[in-house]
Amino acid sequence: MLKPRTFFYAAVSLAAALTLSSCAGGNSATAPASPTGSQTTAAFNAADVTFAQGMIPHHEQAVAMSDDLLAKDGLDQNVTALATAIKAAQKPEIAQLKDWLTAWGEDENGMSGMSGMSGMGEGSNGMMSDDDMMTLRDASGTEARTVFLQQMTAHHRGAVAMAQLEIDNGENADARAMAANIVKTQTAELAVMATLLAAP
Repeated sequence: MLKPRTFFYAAVSLAAALTLSSCAGGNSATAPASPTGSQTTAAFNAADVTFAQGMIPHHEQAVAMSDDLLAKDGLDQNVTALATAIKAAQKPEIAQLKDWLTAWGEDENGMSGMSGMSGMGEGSNGMMSDDDMMTLRDASGTEARTVFLQQMTAHHRGAVAMAQLEIDNGENADARAMAANIVKTQTAELAVMATLLAAP
């Protein structure tokens, strides 16, 4: 029987492995950096554009949250490993989403108002408010660990819901493949976060 700490390391390692394999899979399934017009623009719809415009600031905030946590000292290794895995998955996806919008002739700021939504509220897609972000920046030690896990749980749930909408309604095969990877990876990370939050 695994000791609790050993289990946490194994769980976080699993999430990191899923993140990296998902990221790699997303890159293989998505269009190349300099695709031809027929590869990227032949099939996309309003749902694809909404997905890309909404997921860019959502991912950017997750990276900022992870950076805020990783800047702190004396934190649980399980939580820092999770934050590192989140950055590793989401930074390249941000670049790909921006590339798609450019290829589609769309403005990436179409969902810019999203960042002003109240954190962890209904309809906010899990986005944190400025006050939420300040709470994380100001927290330290055990409090920082808990705040990060609680906020990132809400954030991931929002991302999974957004990705599922893309899977259900999107037309672009590459964008739908990324959305499926987000659902897979972030669902695994949600399970890890639930385990860490339940730990004494």
